[in-house]
Amino acid sequence: MQNEFDVIVVGKGNAALCSALAAHDVGARVLILEAAAQDESGGNSRFAGGVMRFAYSSVEDLKKVTDITEKEEAETDFGTNTEEEYFDDLFRLTQNRTDLDLSDILVRRSLDTMVWLRSKGVRFSANYGRQSGLVNGRRKFFGRLPIEASGGGAGLVEYLDKAADKANIEIRYSTRTTSLIHEDGQVKGVRAVCEGKPVEYRAQSVVLACGGFEANPEMRARYLGPGWELAKVRGSRFNQGDGLKMALDIGAAPYGNWSGCHATGWDRNAPEFGDVNVGDKFQKHSYIFGLLINAEGKRFVDEGFDFHSFTYAKYGGEVLKQTGQFAWQVFDSKVKDLLRNEYRIKFVTKVSANTLEELAQKLEGVDPKAFLKTVNEYNANLNDVAFDHTIKDGKNTKDGVYPPKSNWAQALDKPPYDAYQTTCGITFTFGGLRTIADQGQVLDVHLNPIPGLFCAGEMVGGIFYFNYPSGTGLVSGAVFGRIAGTHAGEHALANRA
Repeated sequence: MQNEFDVIVVGKGNAALCSALAAHDVGARVLILEAAAQDESGGNSRFAGGVMRFAYSSVEDLKKVTDITEKEEAETDFGTNTEEEYFDDLFRLTQNRTDLDLSDILVRRSLDTMVWLRSKGVRFSANYGRQSGLVNGRRKFFGRLPIEASGGGAGLVEYLDKAADKANIEIRYSTRTTSLIHEDGQVKGVRAVCEGKPVEYRAQSVVLACGGFEANPEMRARYLGPGWELAKVRGSRFNQGDGLKMALDIGAAPYGNWSGCHATGWDRNAPEFGDVNVGDKFQKHSYIFGLLINAEGKRFVDEGFDFHSFTYAKYGGEVLKQTGQFAWQVFDSKVKDLLRNEYRIKFVTKVSANTLEELAQKLEGVDPKAFLKTVNEYNANLNDVAFDHTIKDGKNTKDGVYPPKSNWAQALDKPPYDAYQTTCGITFTFGGLRTIADQGQVLDVHLNPIPGLFCAGEMVGGIFYFNYPSGTGLVSGAVFGRIAGTHAGEHALANRA
């Protein structure tokens, strides 16, 4: 079995596959090492919803990515996500901490990268089901997310798998990389365990694209803080932080928000790790139209602060802070048709009632008297602005209601009532490695390049701080995966023996 290549890519999600394809494009011999068996492969990308946040100024830009008919164009307001709007969202959500070089590349190369993905066989479609609504008979998108990968994250991985197979890129499954081969100041390959047996793979370049430490409870507690070991894992059980540890072991520079992560509301009784047969459907993202209630029977966040795309990745952590690490999402029948399809899967923790008093008794773990007091005070202190779920409508609570609800604040008054119990589901961690932004090459702690070492995907530190705009992760993985793979391939060819 050949164990020498030009480029070794560790991981096999979206970023890793993009790295491998880009390295192959420049003429490198590429090997992908995947810790999971083939049926569980695909990293966190396989569990993603598949929405793609990229810069576009008009429907003409969208047509570069997917086919849009004349009828669709005439009947739909696709909105915009200009580079300026993209920057504004990214800076606002990260409190202006996002690395300027990384964010500049992410935003400005996002559309071109989407076109590149399409050239590799990835198919995209309009995201009608989750990010749009009918306004006066015309379809309108909101949240600046009109496009998704066909088949979601799993579909994206499947398309990229086919592209890798077409390129004859070799993949070795059930192979966990344990350390880097670091000789004379250069990375020359990796050590791994393949089906229980130690093995070495040699290469002039290594791209680490094997995720963060979200599936590792010890690292979560160490870096994110007490209680984070209790979070459910939304995605792959194989993202144990191995790539980060092996890079830090040879002196790579850590970078970014190591105490931060992407974490959402997740079904309270979902399994410990993601289920590839369910994908992202344990999530519960329609909380903006209802109330989030904790064990004390109180609200604890502004459910309507913004579209869920801009709050969901932060509010999972807020749920984890509550007594018992849970919260109930409570809705009345006025918004039933607005709830996303994940509220209608077979596996869901749900209770229903015809009165608020009846519902109060069914909310397991919640103080019923306090819950009724919270709802009654909320219902009595709302403005009379018209409700509109397609915009931030300004229908809010009056002074004195804490926390306020800034938008979509309708009274909870039309039975029947439904409530869904959620906990925190962690998606990925924000801390990563410091790189040369436009090359993907990893820097050491003295900010010198480590020859032969590159990284992509969740392992790139410095992009996300505190929060996260929905749909950015897959695009970031593709942008920086493509960059890392290209430069890893060029480095390998320049140093090929």
